[in-house]
Amino acid sequence: MLDNLRIMWHQGKQFIPDVTTARVPGIFRGRPVISGAPAGRLLPADLCPTKAISANPLCIDLGRCTFCGECAVKFPDVITFTQDYKLSSNERERLIIKEGEEGPVLVNPDKVRKEIRRIFGSSLKLRQVSAGGDNSCELELNATNNVQFDMSRFGIDFVASPRHADGIVITGPITKNMAPSLEICYNAIPNPKIIILAGTDAISGGIFEGSPELDRTFISTHHIDLYVPGNPVHPLTFINGVLSLLGR
Repeated sequence: MLDNLRIMWHQGKQFIPDVTTARVPGIFRGRPVISGAPAGRLLPADLCPTKAISANPLCIDLGRCTFCGECAVKFPDVITFTQDYKLSSNERERLIIKEGEEGPVLVNPDKVRKEIRRIFGSSLKLRQVSAGGDNSCELELNATNNVQFDMSRFGIDFVASPRHADGIVITGPITKNMAPSLEICYNAIPNPKIIILAGTDAISGGIFEGSPELDRTFISTHHIDLYVPGNPVHPLTFINGVLSLLGR
């Protein structure tokens, strides 16, 4: 017993007491800030392979950004990445960071379907589908329920069957092979249900955008309730995004 107590004292708290104010290591790249410096207007058009950067005004699309940081390395006076992990939104256009903007990316409460907060506000079960993903986002979503992040304490859990789920979390760019299975899984979830896109690949296709091997019809034919940027998604980004969607 005394040995166990010594181990607990040595290790300290294994969980994050407040996921809304937690700090992340310095290697983490979160919300970018564009200074609006004149040099920013000289950024080459092919600087970003996923076309996340556009000009006039200078913008970074978090739905396309892979957070590689090359733009900040080459133009440090123009673009810097903060440690702000609150990147999720229920509106696709809110993922576009414009020059001079320093505010966080937020969920617009006016655009959240009323039944989401009324029915799922205190308990939400999600079925995750890897639609051609590379397992990076999948690993991070697994981490949301480890002892450190402990997403279950908020009543949010991943379940094995879509028939036990309230919504679907999609990772990966949605390949042709996975498109039918994704639709079947979604149809098996009882109404009302929500759709969450987790990661750059799911939101825009990422580096695979435009590939003939993708079938993203699902995205254009269904209402998306939450976009969670990241490559991969950080557990704190996902947890805070879902909590914001639920009004928590």
